[in-house]
Amino acid sequence: MRALELKDKSTDALQQREESLKVDVFNLKLKLATEQLTNTAKLRTTKRDLARIKTLLRERQLGIVPDPESGGAVEDEEA
Repeated sequence: MRALELKDKSTDALQQREESLKVDVFNLKLKLATEQLTNTAKLRTTKRDLARIKTLLRERQLGIVPDPESGGAVEDEEA
């Protein structure tokens, strides 16, 4: 999954995908520990996808990247 593909998705969709990937990582780690995982690269790619989503969600929370649902405007915070 590419970061450019993720930027077009809504925050709700990203949060749902984050939860799904957390479960996937847990299951892959369990399979790795019990020697049932044949494709060990799958764990690495899943963890990286999860990190991409977490980064994008954090950027949106801080206002660095605009949320596509809000019309693309970044709010200015005046101190």
